Amino acid sequence: MILVGDIGGTNARLALAAPGTTDPIAERRYATADFGDFESVVAAFLAETKATITAGCLAVAGPIGDDGRSAKLTNLPWTIDVDALAARFDLGHLTLANDFAAAAIGVTVAPAETLVPLQDGEPLGQAPKLVIGAGTGLGMATLVRHGDAWRVLAGEGGHVAFAPLDEDQDRILHALRAEHGRVTAERVISGPGLAAIHRILAGANLDPAEITRRALLEADAAALDSLDVFLSAYGAFAGDMAMAVMARGGVYLAGGIAAKLLPILPASPFLIAFNAKAEHAGLVRRMPVAVVTDPALGLRGAACLITPTY
Repeated sequence: MILVGDIGGTNARLALAAPGTTDPIAERRYATADFGDFESVVAAFLAETKATITAGCLAVAGPIGDDGRSAKLTNLPWTIDVDALAARFDLGHLTLANDFAAAAIGVTVAPAETLVPLQDGEPLGQAPKLVIGAGTGLGMATLVRHGDAWRVLAGEGGHVAFAPLDEDQDRILHALRAEHGRVTAERVISGPGLAAIHRILAGANLDPAEITRRALLEADAAALDSLDVFLSAYGAFAGDMAMAVMARGGVYLAGGIAAKLLPILPASPFLIAFNAKAEHAGLVRRMPVAVVTDPALGLRGAACLITPTY
């Protein structure tokens, strides 16, 4: 079997896959807060599955080292060294990938029913595709066509400077600048970003799950206002990045937040902000936009990245 992983700031997902396939089996999800390091997560997984592993790919939420053999997670104090892992657990040849590089390749093999359209657009089949998503952090990657295959370009677009759209977002920028200095898009467009928005605008310290629960289940006015601001910023950023890579092949919203907010996304400010591009509004309206609801997206992508046919 091969080992596939999708390791983020909050959860680490590990699974097995048969060589040459992309459907994960024996998947386990571990809360990263419960473990001191990633080796302990792997030990728990192997103890449960008792699998014989000959190779693997781990998709991690952070930049990969220049040697391709280690990575420091952006939102977790972990360093992952695949050579040390392979030696300790006899795992064969392991590789690393950026989590959104894996998500991007995963989009190419995700079940069609997990790609929920928000904007039909006018797609061009050979044009670049953008995969972007807010969760614990804010990630993105681009798919470009090369012959008969898709190639992925990883990026750290979530760490560009945040660009406010209105007075509420100006207020958020000023408050976060006082706290952090430079304010990146991820400071606002992420789970912690949603909590910061609510704290600054509503004066209440709530975690993102509680804000979302109050908005979706109780129609709480303050929570709904915070989500509107969040989704407006998210839409504007996604539209900016889509223009930067000319994503006429489509824009795919991955990450956990978009799927959770799917019931309110179509009527939210997201698409309004996505398409509000002045003289280029017509261009971005021709870009299809879809929400990816496949929870195994990163695992599928990791399997693709060690399978020669992708």
